[in-house]
Amino acid sequence: MEKVKILSELFTKKYNCSPAGIERLPGAGSGRKYFRLYAGAVSCIGVVGENIRDCRAFVELSCVFKEAGIMVPEVYDVSADGLCYLQEDFGDISLFDVISKIRKENDSLSGAEEAMESYVGEALRQLARTQCVPYGKWVDAAEYAPFSRRQIFWDLNYFKYEYLRPAAIDFDEEALENDFERFAGRLMKEAEYASGFMYRDFQSRNVMIVGDRCGFIDYQGGRKGPSLYDAVSFLWQAKAKFSKEFREKMLSLYADEYCGIRGIDKNEFLSSTCLFALFRTLQVLGAYGLRGLVERKAHFLESIPAALDNLSELISEGVLDEYPELLSVSKALINDSRFKNKGKKGDSLTVEVFSFSYKKGYPADFSGNGGGFMFDCRGMHNPGRYEEYKKITGLDEPVIKFLQEKGETDLFSLRAFELVEPTVARYKERGFTNLQIGFGCTGGQHRSVYCAEKVSKMLAERFPEVHIKVNHREQGISKTYNIQQHL
Repeated sequence: MEKVKILSELFTKKYNCSPAGIERLPGAGSGRKYFRLYAGAVSCIGVVGENIRDCRAFVELSCVFKEAGIMVPEVYDVSADGLCYLQEDFGDISLFDVISKIRKENDSLSGAEEAMESYVGEALRQLARTQCVPYGKWVDAAEYAPFSRRQIFWDLNYFKYEYLRPAAIDFDEEALENDFERFAGRLMKEAEYASGFMYRDFQSRNVMIVGDRCGFIDYQGGRKGPSLYDAVSFLWQAKAKFSKEFREKMLSLYADEYCGIRGIDKNEFLSSTCLFALFRTLQVLGAYGLRGLVERKAHFLESIPAALDNLSELISEGVLDEYPELLSVSKALINDSRFKNKGKKGDSLTVEVFSFSYKKGYPADFSGNGGGFMFDCRGMHNPGRYEEYKKITGLDEPVIKFLQEKGETDLFSLRAFELVEPTVARYKERGFTNLQIGFGCTGGQHRSVYCAEKVSKMLAERFPEVHIKVNHREQGISKTYNIQQHL
């Protein structure tokens, strides 16, 4: 690879020897590629970028922040085209790794948060110091336009078109845009009070643990903007699941550092916390919508319930009361049964059984597992061809009697159960959390409804410790069969 050869040449130039090894490191969210180059006791990180603006911003911002005493990597050398550079090696341990390890080692949330408090606190204090580096020192190094109303609307429309639309949430677009206008106005007003270097992507994966200090990486997207945004983005990370008490404690610590340097009122500075928490939550849902609902990537689908929990908390605190249409759609989102009570690691298995119409497509899989069993009921005698059954479903006695006598449904359901049963047993044994089963027919009204109901009951009787959820999609009916829960 030509670019790796360039990194090798930069290494040789710095250390007067060729690298003994070049190790490819896990990729980041961008198109940049990272390598560790080493020889004897020396090592550094080689970066191959594809966006010249990002590369230039990182290199120049690193120089500014290093000079200001911020713990960032020193950039040793840059290639002639500006797309390859060597930077100081901060090791492999990120704050994300530390937090994950602490969570695994602690049974209680309070115990985990107490153990991670010093790390998170130090990261937030350094964030404040970074944001307070005088604007004149870094403005020429930043490649991106300052935070603006236009950027706010990019993110709000991202939420609208990449989450609300794919999630099939009904809304009044005119009324929602009116809410967005008011919300953007509030955000811009709050942003004027305390602006500084806006990291834009301040998250635990971008904070490296170097001895007893925190080192920052991946700040090339930084720009002038509201300082509070970064701290809120970090503390309201959907999957971090920090408690409200911990967030408030860490936010106070951060504000003490920031307001102490800037000489501004702490209470006024923190007064817009909930607004930025709402903005960040909508941004995140937009990303999860695109990557999860549209592109069907499991990691993002699994993250949606945690983001909706944050949204629910903000609703309960009255943050959305001034925005009636946004409040309405947000309530619809948090009550979306597809993302309620989703199984997590360590939880019991949930089996979701659907009846559906083939005319309207297969049921969506929101577990991130890629679906499961699908059974075609269209080969059986269809009650829907007779006038007396057209307005009732496979849940009604006349249809049930017809199917049992003329529709071969009991044998079909038994065979389906016999196919599914070993998989449910194995999923339960291996600690899996989700399995989806679908029964489809022409209209999703008679045969599929009967079979889904029948197999759900059989599974509930066979596996009383498993959550069996049946969803008759075209009928708008959902219920849970869990025999053990009702004993």
